[in-house]
Amino acid sequence: MSKKIVALVLMVAMMAALLAGCASTSTTAAPTTAAPAATTAVAETTAAPAGETVKIGFAMSAFDDKWLTYLREAAEKKATELGVELTMVDGKDDPSVQLGQVENFVAQGMDAVIVVPVNTDATEALTKACFDANIPLIAVNRNFKSQDDYTAYVGSDSIDAGIFQMEYIGEKLGGKGNIIIMRGADGHEAATMRTEGNKKVITEKYPDIKILAEDTGKWDRALGMSLAENWIQQYGEEIDAFVCNNDEMAIGAVKAIENAGLTGKILTAGVDCTPDALVELKKGTLNFTVFQDPAGQGAGGVQAAYDIVMSKSVDKIVWIPYVPVPPEEYDTYAAFWGM
Repeated sequence: MSKKIVALVLMVAMMAALLAGCASTSTTAAPTTAAPAATTAVAETTAAPAGETVKIGFAMSAFDDKWLTYLREAAEKKATELGVELTMVDGKDDPSVQLGQVENFVAQGMDAVIVVPVNTDATEALTKACFDANIPLIAVNRNFKSQDDYTAYVGSDSIDAGIFQMEYIGEKLGGKGNIIIMRGADGHEAATMRTEGNKKVITEKYPDIKILAEDTGKWDRALGMSLAENWIQQYGEEIDAFVCNNDEMAIGAVKAIENAGLTGKILTAGVDCTPDALVELKKGTLNFTVFQDPAGQGAGGVQAAYDIVMSKSVDKIVWIPYVPVPPEEYDTYAAFWGM
C-alpha cells in the first residue's frame, strides 16, 4: 500500500511540472504605443491532459491576402515554439466554406479554434458550433459584432486606423479638399470601422473636406488600381487624396496616379505598413500608413488559445495597438521588417 501512495505522489508531481513548463509565455516585440485597457475575463475551460499535445484549428479568411500571410507565418512560428499542433485552413473569403472548416475542427475534437472571420456580421453559426461542443473560440484581427460570440479577441481597434489616417490627411490638406475613400470588403469589421474613423474625423475636425466618392476595393491592389483609374478619369485633379482601408488598395491608387501623371498632386494613405508600402513611403508616392502588427496578432492568437486550453486567465480582449507611420518613421519600420 505504501508503494502505491508513493507512486501516486510522484505522478502528481510530474503532472504539475509538465503543466508549469507548458504555461510559459513569450511576447513579440514591435514598435507600438500604449494599448487601450483590455476587458478581463477568466477562461473557464478544461486543461489538456499532461503529456498530450494541444491541438488548435486556425480558420483563416483567406491565404492570398498579403498582410494575412505575415499573420499566418507568425501563428505557425508561435505554435512551433509552444509545441502546439496547429492546423490552418483557407476560407477562400467564403463564409460557408469557413463554417464547414470550423465544423470539421469541432468534429476532429480540437482543443481550441481560432478564426479570422470572413464576415464579421455573420458569426453566429461559428459560435454555436464551437460553444455547443465546449471548445474555446478565439477571434483574431477582425472583431465579431458581439463580444459574447467568442472566448477571446486578439487584434487592433479598427476605428483608430481610420482616425490616424484622416487626421494626417486633413492636416496636410489644410482642412479643406476633396477625398475618395476606398473601403475593404463589405461585411468586414475592419472596413466598416476604419471608414467610420475617417468620417468621424471629417465630421468633428475637418467639415470642409468633401468625400467625392467611396467604394470597396476588397483589400485588393489590382481592384484598387482599377477603381482609382475610373475615379481619376471622372474627377481628375479635383481629387486631393485617396484614403484607403489598407496598403494594397493604396498602392493600387499610387500606380493609377503615376500612370495619370499626377504624382505629387494627389495624397494617398493606407493601413498595415507592409514592406511594399514602406517602399512607396520612402519614394514619396505613398504619404502615410498605419502599422498593424501581424506578428503580434498571429502569435497572440495562438498564445491566447493555448493559455485558455491550459486554464490560464486570458483577457477577453487583447489589444494589439495601431501606430501612425508618417514618412519620417520609415527607418523604424524598415528595421522591423528587416529591410
